[in-house]
Amino acid sequence: MEQFPIFLNLTNFPCAVIGGGDVAYRKASALIKAQAELTIIAPKICDELVELVQQHNINLIQKNYDSNLIKDMRLVVAATDDETVNAEIYQYCEANKILINTVDSPAYCRYTTPSIVDRSPILIAISSAGMSPVLARRIRATIESSLPQALGEIAQYAGSLRSRVKQKFKTIEQRRMFWENFFSSSIVSRFRQLKTEQKEQIVADLMNGETAQGEVWLVGAGPGDEELLTIKALQKMQLADVIVYDRLISQKTLDLARKDADFICVGKQKNYHLKQQEEINDLLVRLAKAGKKVCRLKGGDPFIFGRGGEELETLVQHQIPFQVIPAVTAAAGCASYAGIPLTHRDYARKVVFVTGQNSKEGDHPDWQALVRPYQTLVIYMGLTRADLIKTELINHGMDKNMPVAIVEKGTTPEQKVHITDLNGLPQLAEQNKVGSPALLIIGDVVKLAGKLNWFNPDEVEEGSSTFNTYIKP
Repeated sequence: MEQFPIFLNLTNFPCAVIGGGDVAYRKASALIKAQAELTIIAPKICDELVELVQQHNINLIQKNYDSNLIKDMRLVVAATDDETVNAEIYQYCEANKILINTVDSPAYCRYTTPSIVDRSPILIAISSAGMSPVLARRIRATIESSLPQALGEIAQYAGSLRSRVKQKFKTIEQRRMFWENFFSSSIVSRFRQLKTEQKEQIVADLMNGETAQGEVWLVGAGPGDEELLTIKALQKMQLADVIVYDRLISQKTLDLARKDADFICVGKQKNYHLKQQEEINDLLVRLAKAGKKVCRLKGGDPFIFGRGGEELETLVQHQIPFQVIPAVTAAAGCASYAGIPLTHRDYARKVVFVTGQNSKEGDHPDWQALVRPYQTLVIYMGLTRADLIKTELINHGMDKNMPVAIVEKGTTPEQKVHITDLNGLPQLAEQNKVGSPALLIIGDVVKLAGKLNWFNPDEVEEGSSTFNTYIKP
C-alpha cells in the first residue's frame, strides 16, 4: 500500500490554495464543501473563484506566492502553472510539516486527493496514488451507478436509531443481526417513498424479531444491449435476492446482477412456456411473502407489451410492495440502432405501437386506424403474422410499396436489418429465415435506414427491387 487512506476533519483547519485558475477553483470548491478555513493566494483569479469568494467566507490574498503567506497553514494545494514555484511551495511545506498537494505532480505531494463518491455522511474515496486520476474517476463512476441516491439519508436515519437499538439489544451479535435485517428491509429500497410512520413501523417490527417484508421490483432490461440498462435497473439487480427473468434476457445482462442471487428463468416463447403467466404471478407473490427482494427482469419496457400490469395487479391483491423501473422499449432501441427515426418532419408526425399477438381469440386490430398518412407503425411480435399484416394493411388502403424494416435481434451484436416493401414482407421474412425477437417498422421513415444506420451498416439487407424504385432522392 503506497498511501495510507485517511479522512480529515477540516473544520477550522487553516488551508490554502495557491493559484487562480480553473484547477484552483475545483480544489477550493472541494475544500469549502468540507468546511475548511480557506485562503486563496494569487495575484489574479478567474471569474468562478471571484464568485466563490463572494459566496463563502474565504480569505483572498491577491499577491504572488511568498512563504510567509502560508507559515500558519496546515494544508496547502499548489495549483500554479509555474513548476518552479510549485517545487518551492512543496519544499517549504515539507520542511515545516505542512500537508501539501501539488496538482499533476505526484513527486511533490505529501497527500493526493482521491476521486470521491459523496453520499454524505457516506463517503467513498478511490485513489491511484496520483498515477492515473482518470482511471480513478472511471472507477468512481462505476461505484456511483450502483449506489442509491438516498444512501446518505438512510445512513442519517440509521444513526438516529443507534441509542434505541443499544437499549433493546444487549449483545453485539443481537445488534449486528438487527442491522443486517434493517439494511435488507424496505427502508433501504423505498426510503424516499415511505412515510415516517411507515419507517417506524418497519423498525418496530424488526426490533420485535419479525422477518423483513419482501417486495418486487419490476425492472425493464431494455431491448438487448446491456449498456442500455438504466442506473436504477442496475441498482435493483445488485440488491435483489432473486432474479426472475424472461427467456430473451441475455447472459451478459444477467452477469451484471448480484452474483449470489437465485436466478429463475420463466421464459416464454410461441407455443412453449416454461411457466404460464398465472404461475409467474403466483411465484412473485410466494417469493415476496418469504421476505425476498425480487427483481422481475423483463425484456424491453415492462409496461409496453410486457404484461407488467398483469403481474402488478396480482401483487396489489396480495398487498406486496413493488416498484417499477422503466426501460428503453424495443421500438425506440431497435429503431435507433437501425438508423430509423420513428418520427421525422418530412415523413411521420406520429408513431403507433401495436402487438401482433392478440390477447383474446377473434380480437383484431383496428386496421383502418393503422393506415394513416404521416404515421409510423411499429409492430411487436408480428413476425409470424406477416402475411396477415400485409393483406389487411393493403386491403385497408396502405400502398403496397410502403417501406418496411424487420429489425432482427435489435441492439445486439447479432442485429440484422432487413428492408423491403409491404408487398414483399412475408417472402422476405421466410427467405431470410428471420428469427425472434424481431420488430416490424412500417412507414416512410424506413427510407432513411440506408443513410442513418450507424450500428452495423453492412447488415442492412434490401429484399425488394420495388423498394429501391420507391425511394426518392
